Amino acid sequence: MIDNTIISLSEKSIQNNISFLRSKLGDQVKISAVVKANAYGHGIEQIVPVFQKYGIEHYSVFYYSEAIRVYNSLPKPASIMVMGWLNEKDIKDAIEKNIEFFVFNIERLESAVKFATELGLKAKIHLEIETGMNRSGLNGPELNAAIAIIKENIEHLELTGFCTHLAGAESVSNHFRIQNQLQKYQEMATELEANDLKPKYKHVANSAASIVYPETRMDMVRVGIMLYGFWSSTEVFVQYINSQDDMVDPLKRILGWQSQVMAVKEIKRGEFIGYGISYLAQSNIKTALVPVGYSFGYSRSLSNKGRVIIRGHQCSVIGVVNMNMIIIDVTHLKTVEVGDKVVLIGKQGKSEIKVSAFSEISDELNYEILAHLSESITRKIIK
Repeated sequence: MIDNTIISLSEKSIQNNISFLRSKLGDQVKISAVVKANAYGHGIEQIVPVFQKYGIEHYSVFYYSEAIRVYNSLPKPASIMVMGWLNEKDIKDAIEKNIEFFVFNIERLESAVKFATELGLKAKIHLEIETGMNRSGLNGPELNAAIAIIKENIEHLELTGFCTHLAGAESVSNHFRIQNQLQKYQEMATELEANDLKPKYKHVANSAASIVYPETRMDMVRVGIMLYGFWSSTEVFVQYINSQDDMVDPLKRILGWQSQVMAVKEIKRGEFIGYGISYLAQSNIKTALVPVGYSFGYSRSLSNKGRVIIRGHQCSVIGVVNMNMIIIDVTHLKTVEVGDKVVLIGKQGKSEIKVSAFSEISDELNYEILAHLSESITRKIIK
Protein backbone atom coordinates (compact mmCIF):
# COMPACT_ATOMS: atom_id res chain seq x y z
CA MET A 1 0.00 0.00 0.00
CA ILE A 2 1.08 3.56 -0.70
CA ASP A 3 1.51 5.46 2.57
CA ASN A 4 2.15 9.01 1.33
CA THR A 5 -1.30 9.27 -0.23
CA ILE A 6 -4.49 8.50 1.70
CA ILE A 7 -8.16 8.16 0.86
CA SER A 8 -10.26 9.05 3.91
CA LEU A 9 -13.82 7.74 4.33
CA SER A 10 -16.26 9.58 6.59
CA GLU A 11 -18.31 7.26 8.81
CA LYS A 12 -20.74 10.09 9.63
CA SER A 13 -21.40 10.60 5.91
CA ILE A 14 -22.03 6.87 5.44
CA GLN A 15 -24.53 6.90 8.30
CA ASN A 16 -26.20 10.01 6.85
CA ASN A 17 -26.62 8.54 3.37
CA ILE A 18 -28.04 5.25 4.63
CA SER A 19 -30.47 7.11 6.90
CA PHE A 20 -31.63 9.29 4.01
CA LEU A 21 -32.20 6.30 1.74
CA ARG A 22 -34.16 4.46 4.40
CA SER A 23 -36.36 7.51 4.98
CA LYS A 24 -36.96 7.79 1.25
CA LEU A 25 -37.46 4.12 0.39
CA GLY A 26 -39.30 2.97 3.51
CA ASP A 27 -38.73 0.00 5.78
CA GLN A 28 -40.35 -2.55 3.46
CA VAL A 29 -37.77 -2.13 0.69
CA LYS A 30 -34.49 -4.03 1.03
CA ILE A 31 -31.40 -1.99 0.17
CA SER A 32 -28.75 -3.94 -1.70
CA ALA A 33 -25.52 -1.95 -1.50
CA VAL A 34 -23.69 -2.11 -4.82
CA VAL A 35 -20.00 -2.44 -4.00
CA LYS A 36 -18.63 -3.42 -7.41
CA ALA A 37 -15.45 -1.74 -8.72
CA ASN A 38 -13.89 -1.76 -5.26
CA ALA A 39 -17.00 -0.11 -3.78
CA TYR A 40 -16.86 2.62 -6.43
CA GLY A 41 -13.24 3.25 -5.53
CA HIS A 42 -13.94 3.61 -1.81
CA GLY A 43 -12.54 0.19 -0.84
CA ILE A 44 -14.58 -2.99 -0.28
CA GLU A 45 -12.70 -4.04 2.84
CA GLN A 46 -13.10 -0.64 4.45
CA ILE A 47 -16.67 0.25 3.45
CA VAL A 48 -18.54 -3.06 3.86
CA PRO A 49 -18.12 -3.36 7.67
CA VAL A 50 -19.37 0.22 8.09
CA PHE A 51 -22.33 -0.36 5.77
CA GLN A 52 -23.25 -3.39 7.87
CA LYS A 53 -22.82 -1.41 11.09
CA TYR A 54 -25.60 0.88 9.87
CA GLY A 55 -27.95 -1.88 8.83
CA ILE A 56 -27.07 -2.93 5.27
CA GLU A 57 -27.50 -6.69 5.00
CA HIS A 58 -27.42 -7.25 1.22
CA TYR A 59 -24.51 -6.57 -1.16
CA SER A 60 -24.26 -6.60 -4.96
CA VAL A 61 -21.06 -7.12 -6.94
CA PHE A 62 -20.17 -7.86 -10.55
CA TYR A 63 -17.27 -10.33 -10.29
CA TYR A 64 -17.11 -13.38 -8.07
CA SER A 65 -13.72 -12.23 -6.79
CA GLU A 66 -15.51 -9.16 -5.42
CA ALA A 67 -18.09 -11.40 -3.75
CA ILE A 68 -15.29 -13.22 -1.92
CA ARG A 69 -13.81 -9.93 -0.77
CA VAL A 70 -17.20 -8.92 0.62
CA TYR A 71 -17.63 -12.38 2.17
CA ASN A 72 -14.29 -12.05 3.96
CA SER A 73 -14.95 -8.44 5.04
CA LEU A 74 -18.33 -8.91 6.70
CA PRO A 75 -18.24 -8.92 10.52
CA LYS A 76 -21.28 -11.22 10.46
CA PRO A 77 -23.03 -13.16 7.65
CA ALA A 78 -25.13 -11.23 5.14
CA SER A 79 -26.51 -11.75 1.63
CA ILE A 80 -24.14 -11.32 -1.31
CA MET A 81 -25.32 -11.24 -4.94
CA VAL A 82 -23.15 -11.61 -8.05
CA MET A 83 -24.67 -9.74 -10.98
CA GLY A 84 -22.01 -10.62 -13.53
CA TRP A 85 -19.15 -13.00 -14.12
CA LEU A 86 -18.77 -16.47 -12.60
CA ASN A 87 -16.96 -19.45 -14.11
CA GLU A 88 -17.96 -23.07 -13.47
CA LYS A 89 -15.78 -23.36 -10.37
CA ASP A 90 -17.21 -20.10 -9.01
CA ILE A 91 -20.78 -21.36 -9.35
CA LYS A 92 -20.00 -24.41 -7.23
CA ASP A 93 -18.21 -22.31 -4.64
CA ALA A 94 -21.05 -19.78 -4.57
CA ILE A 95 -23.58 -22.50 -3.81
CA GLU A 96 -21.37 -23.82 -0.99
CA LYS A 97 -21.00 -20.31 0.49
CA ASN A 98 -24.71 -19.45 0.10
CA ILE A 99 -23.85 -16.64 -2.32
CA GLU A 100 -26.64 -15.55 -4.66
CA PHE A 101 -26.09 -15.01 -8.39
CA PHE A 102 -27.83 -13.79 -11.53
CA VAL A 103 -28.98 -16.33 -14.09
CA PHE A 104 -29.21 -14.64 -17.49
CA ASN A 105 -28.82 -17.66 -19.77
CA ILE A 106 -29.84 -21.30 -19.78
CA GLU A 107 -26.25 -22.54 -19.58
CA ARG A 108 -25.71 -20.91 -16.20
CA LEU A 109 -29.02 -22.28 -14.91
CA GLU A 110 -28.06 -25.80 -15.97
CA SER A 111 -24.68 -25.42 -14.23
CA ALA A 112 -26.44 -24.25 -11.08
CA VAL A 113 -28.67 -27.34 -11.13
CA LYS A 114 -25.70 -29.63 -11.73
CA PHE A 115 -23.58 -28.32 -8.86
CA ALA A 116 -26.48 -27.91 -6.44
CA THR A 117 -27.42 -31.56 -7.08
CA GLU A 118 -23.84 -32.70 -6.51
CA LEU A 119 -23.60 -30.73 -3.26
CA GLY A 120 -27.07 -31.56 -2.00
CA LEU A 121 -27.71 -27.84 -1.52
CA LYS A 122 -29.93 -25.18 -3.05
CA ALA A 123 -28.52 -22.60 -5.46
CA LYS A 124 -29.86 -19.11 -4.74
CA ILE A 125 -30.62 -17.66 -8.15
CA HIS A 126 -31.92 -14.35 -9.46
CA LEU A 127 -33.52 -14.70 -12.91
CA GLU A 128 -32.45 -11.68 -14.96
CA ILE A 129 -34.74 -10.98 -17.89
CA GLU A 130 -34.26 -8.94 -21.05
CA THR A 131 -36.73 -6.05 -21.18
CA GLY A 132 -35.05 -3.61 -23.57
CA MET A 133 -31.56 -2.90 -22.28
CA ASN A 134 -30.29 -5.46 -24.80
CA ARG A 135 -27.29 -6.37 -22.71
CA SER A 136 -27.89 -9.50 -20.63
CA GLY A 137 -31.02 -11.36 -19.64
CA LEU A 138 -33.46 -14.09 -20.63
CA ASN A 139 -35.86 -13.31 -23.46
CA GLY A 140 -39.42 -14.69 -23.57
CA PRO A 141 -38.67 -18.18 -24.94
CA GLU A 142 -35.61 -18.50 -22.68
CA LEU A 143 -37.69 -17.56 -19.67
CA ASN A 144 -40.17 -20.30 -20.52
CA ALA A 145 -37.30 -22.78 -20.80
CA ALA A 146 -35.89 -21.57 -17.46
CA ILE A 147 -39.30 -21.97 -15.80
CA ALA A 148 -39.47 -25.58 -16.97
CA ILE A 149 -35.97 -26.32 -15.61
CA ILE A 150 -36.71 -24.67 -12.27
CA LYS A 151 -39.97 -26.58 -11.81
CA GLU A 152 -38.20 -29.86 -12.58
CA ASN A 153 -35.40 -29.12 -10.11
CA ILE A 154 -37.16 -27.08 -7.45
CA GLU A 155 -35.51 -29.08 -4.65
CA HIS A 156 -32.10 -27.75 -5.81
CA LEU A 157 -33.00 -24.15 -6.65
CA GLU A 158 -34.22 -21.20 -4.61
CA LEU A 159 -35.74 -18.44 -6.72
CA THR A 160 -34.33 -15.58 -4.69
CA GLY A 161 -34.94 -12.85 -7.24
CA PHE A 162 -36.58 -11.81 -10.50
CA CYS A 163 -34.89 -8.78 -12.01
CA THR A 164 -33.95 -6.61 -14.93
CA HIS A 165 -31.83 -3.51 -15.50
CA LEU A 166 -33.31 -0.22 -16.66
CA ALA A 167 -31.71 1.56 -19.58
CA GLY A 168 -30.92 5.03 -18.29
CA ALA A 169 -33.36 6.02 -15.55
CA GLU A 170 -31.12 9.01 -14.79
CA SER A 171 -32.31 10.89 -17.89
CA VAL A 172 -35.82 11.99 -18.85
CA SER A 173 -34.89 11.32 -22.48
CA ASN A 174 -35.22 7.60 -21.70
CA HIS A 175 -38.68 7.86 -20.11
CA PHE A 176 -40.58 6.13 -22.92
CA ARG A 177 -38.01 3.33 -23.06
CA ILE A 178 -38.17 2.84 -19.28
CA GLN A 179 -41.97 2.62 -19.35
CA ASN A 180 -41.79 -0.05 -22.03
CA GLN A 181 -39.28 -1.99 -19.95
CA LEU A 182 -41.49 -1.87 -16.87
CA GLN A 183 -44.47 -3.09 -18.86
CA LYS A 184 -42.45 -5.98 -20.28
CA TYR A 185 -41.12 -6.83 -16.83
CA GLN A 186 -44.65 -7.04 -15.42
CA GLU A 187 -45.77 -9.25 -18.30
CA MET A 188 -42.88 -11.66 -17.70
CA ALA A 189 -43.44 -11.58 -13.93
CA THR A 190 -47.05 -12.58 -14.56
CA GLU A 191 -45.83 -15.51 -16.65
CA LEU A 192 -43.56 -16.58 -13.81
CA GLU A 193 -46.33 -16.42 -11.22
CA ALA A 194 -48.73 -18.28 -13.52
CA ASN A 195 -46.33 -21.20 -13.13
CA ASP A 196 -46.52 -21.00 -9.32
CA LEU A 197 -43.04 -19.52 -9.00
CA LYS A 198 -42.78 -16.61 -6.57
CA PRO A 199 -39.40 -14.91 -6.13
CA LYS A 200 -38.36 -13.59 -2.73
CA TYR A 201 -37.35 -10.27 -4.28
CA LYS A 202 -38.56 -8.46 -7.37
CA HIS A 203 -35.97 -5.82 -8.20
CA VAL A 204 -35.34 -3.51 -11.14
CA ALA A 205 -34.27 -0.17 -9.60
CA ASN A 206 -30.83 1.35 -9.29
CA SER A 207 -30.12 4.65 -7.52
CA ALA A 208 -31.71 6.83 -10.21
CA ALA A 209 -34.82 4.71 -10.70
CA SER A 210 -35.46 4.51 -6.96
CA ILE A 211 -35.83 8.31 -6.88
CA VAL A 212 -37.35 9.08 -10.30
CA TYR A 213 -39.69 6.08 -10.59
CA PRO A 214 -41.05 5.17 -7.13
CA GLU A 215 -43.04 2.28 -8.63
CA THR A 216 -39.74 0.52 -9.41
CA ARG A 217 -38.76 0.09 -5.75
CA MET A 218 -40.68 -3.21 -5.41
CA ASP A 219 -39.03 -5.54 -2.85
CA MET A 220 -35.41 -4.43 -3.25
CA VAL A 221 -33.34 -1.68 -4.84
CA ARG A 222 -29.73 -1.98 -5.95
CA VAL A 223 -28.23 1.29 -4.73
CA GLY A 224 -24.70 2.26 -5.67
CA ILE A 225 -23.68 5.86 -6.32
CA MET A 226 -26.13 7.41 -3.83
CA LEU A 227 -24.70 5.45 -0.92
CA TYR A 228 -21.39 7.17 -1.63
CA GLY A 229 -22.99 10.63 -1.59
CA PHE A 230 -23.44 11.29 -5.31
CA TRP A 231 -26.51 11.72 -7.51
CA SER A 232 -26.77 9.63 -10.67
CA SER A 233 -27.17 12.80 -12.74
CA THR A 234 -28.03 16.47 -12.39
CA GLU A 235 -31.53 15.65 -13.64
CA VAL A 236 -32.15 13.24 -10.76
CA PHE A 237 -30.88 15.76 -8.22
CA VAL A 238 -33.00 18.59 -9.64
CA GLN A 239 -36.11 16.39 -9.67
CA TYR A 240 -35.54 15.50 -6.03
CA ILE A 241 -34.63 18.97 -4.78
CA ASN A 242 -37.60 20.60 -6.54
CA SER A 243 -39.92 18.47 -4.42
CA GLN A 244 -38.37 19.74 -1.17
CA ASP A 245 -38.87 22.90 0.83
CA ASP A 246 -35.33 23.40 2.15
CA MET A 247 -33.47 22.94 -1.19
CA VAL A 248 -30.55 21.28 0.65
CA ASP A 249 -28.66 18.31 -0.76
CA PRO A 250 -29.36 15.46 1.73
CA LEU A 251 -26.40 13.36 0.56
CA LYS A 252 -22.90 13.74 1.95
CA ARG A 253 -19.71 12.75 0.15
CA ILE A 254 -17.83 9.98 1.90
CA LEU A 255 -14.48 10.22 0.19
CA GLY A 256 -11.56 12.56 0.65
CA TRP A 257 -8.15 12.20 -1.04
CA GLN A 258 -4.97 13.68 0.38
CA SER A 259 -1.27 13.50 -0.37
CA GLN A 260 1.74 15.63 0.61
CA VAL A 261 4.44 17.82 -0.88
CA MET A 262 7.56 15.78 -1.64
CA ALA A 263 9.77 18.57 -3.03
CA VAL A 264 9.78 22.35 -3.59
CA LYS A 265 11.64 23.95 -6.49
CA GLU A 266 12.35 27.44 -7.89
CA ILE A 267 11.92 27.76 -11.67
CA LYS A 268 13.24 30.65 -13.76
CA ARG A 269 11.24 32.49 -16.39
CA GLY A 270 11.54 30.91 -19.84
CA GLU A 271 12.03 27.35 -18.56
CA PHE A 272 9.78 24.49 -19.62
CA ILE A 273 8.29 22.36 -16.84
CA GLY A 274 7.78 18.60 -16.93
CA TYR A 275 7.56 16.42 -20.04
CA GLY A 276 7.55 18.08 -23.45
CA ILE A 277 6.73 21.73 -23.95
CA SER A 278 3.16 21.91 -22.65
CA TYR A 279 4.04 24.47 -19.95
CA LEU A 280 6.46 27.39 -20.22
CA ALA A 281 7.15 29.54 -17.16
CA GLN A 282 6.15 33.14 -18.03
CA SER A 283 7.89 34.43 -14.90
CA ASN A 284 9.99 33.14 -12.02
CA ILE A 285 7.79 30.65 -10.18
CA LYS A 286 7.87 28.18 -7.32
CA THR A 287 6.63 24.61 -7.75
CA ALA A 288 5.71 21.74 -5.45
CA LEU A 289 6.01 18.12 -6.45
CA VAL A 290 3.24 15.75 -5.29
CA PRO A 291 3.60 11.92 -5.46
CA VAL A 292 0.30 11.26 -7.27
CA GLY A 293 -0.20 10.51 -10.95
CA TYR A 294 -2.33 8.70 -13.47
CA SER A 295 -1.32 5.29 -12.08
CA PHE A 296 -3.32 6.28 -8.97
CA GLY A 297 -6.31 7.54 -10.96
CA TYR A 298 -5.31 11.19 -11.32
CA SER A 299 -6.08 11.46 -15.03
CA ARG A 300 -3.63 12.80 -17.63
CA SER A 301 -6.57 14.86 -18.93
CA LEU A 302 -6.01 17.05 -15.85
CA SER A 303 -2.63 18.17 -17.22
CA ASN A 304 -2.43 21.98 -17.01
CA LYS A 305 -6.05 21.96 -15.76
CA GLY A 306 -6.26 20.23 -12.38
CA ARG A 307 -6.44 21.96 -9.01
CA VAL A 308 -5.33 20.96 -5.52
CA ILE A 309 -5.46 22.68 -2.12
CA ILE A 310 -2.31 23.48 -0.16
CA ARG A 311 -2.34 25.54 3.05
CA GLY A 312 -5.99 26.40 2.45
CA HIS A 313 -5.42 27.82 -1.04
CA GLN A 314 -6.26 26.35 -4.43
CA CYS A 315 -3.21 25.76 -6.60
CA SER A 316 -2.93 24.76 -10.27
CA VAL A 317 -1.46 21.61 -11.78
CA ILE A 318 1.08 22.67 -14.38
CA GLY A 319 2.67 20.52 -17.02
CA VAL A 320 1.76 16.96 -17.93
CA VAL A 321 0.41 14.61 -15.24
CA ASN A 322 3.06 11.88 -14.84
CA MET A 323 2.52 8.25 -13.96
CA ASN A 324 3.44 8.91 -10.32
CA MET A 325 3.75 12.70 -9.94
CA ILE A 326 2.09 16.05 -10.53
CA ILE A 327 3.71 19.48 -10.45
CA ILE A 328 1.88 22.30 -8.70
CA ASP A 329 2.32 26.07 -9.05
CA VAL A 330 2.67 27.39 -5.47
CA THR A 331 4.14 30.80 -6.32
CA HIS A 332 1.23 32.61 -4.64
CA LEU A 333 1.75 30.85 -1.29
CA LYS A 334 3.80 32.70 1.32
CA THR A 335 5.37 29.47 2.51
CA VAL A 336 5.26 25.85 1.42
CA GLU A 337 7.33 23.01 2.81
CA VAL A 338 8.06 19.37 2.17
CA GLY A 339 5.43 17.32 4.01
CA ASP A 340 2.65 19.91 3.66
CA LYS A 341 -0.78 18.33 3.20
CA VAL A 342 -2.17 18.37 -0.35
CA VAL A 343 -5.93 17.94 -0.81
CA LEU A 344 -6.90 16.37 -4.13
CA ILE A 345 -10.56 15.77 -3.20
CA GLY A 346 -12.14 17.31 -0.12
CA LYS A 347 -11.97 20.42 2.04
CA GLN A 348 -9.24 22.41 3.72
CA GLY A 349 -10.20 25.64 5.39
CA LYS A 350 -12.70 27.46 3.18
CA SER A 351 -11.53 25.75 -0.01
CA GLU A 352 -13.04 22.58 -1.46
CA ILE A 353 -12.41 20.40 -4.49
CA LYS A 354 -15.26 18.07 -5.41
CA VAL A 355 -15.25 15.00 -7.62
CA SER A 356 -17.58 16.98 -9.90
CA ALA A 357 -14.72 19.43 -10.50
CA PHE A 358 -12.72 16.58 -12.05
CA SER A 359 -15.71 15.71 -14.25
CA GLU A 360 -16.09 19.27 -15.51
CA ILE A 361 -12.41 19.45 -16.48
CA SER A 362 -11.87 15.94 -17.84
CA ASP A 363 -15.34 14.97 -19.19
CA GLU A 364 -15.16 11.80 -17.10
CA LEU A 365 -18.25 10.66 -15.20
CA ASN A 366 -18.18 10.65 -11.39
CA TYR A 367 -18.37 6.86 -11.70
CA GLU A 368 -15.22 6.75 -13.85
CA ILE A 369 -13.18 8.99 -11.57
CA LEU A 370 -14.08 6.98 -8.48
CA ALA A 371 -13.59 3.59 -10.15
CA HIS A 372 -10.13 4.61 -11.40
CA LEU A 373 -8.78 5.32 -7.91
CA SER A 374 -5.98 2.83 -7.40
CA GLU A 375 -6.48 0.02 -4.91
CA SER A 376 -2.88 0.58 -3.81
CA ILE A 377 -3.85 3.84 -2.08
CA THR A 378 -4.33 3.43 1.68
CA ARG A 379 -7.95 3.92 2.75
CA LYS A 380 -8.98 4.86 6.28
CA ILE A 381 -12.35 5.25 7.99
CA ILE A 382 -12.62 8.60 9.77
CA LYS A 383 -15.01 8.63 12.75
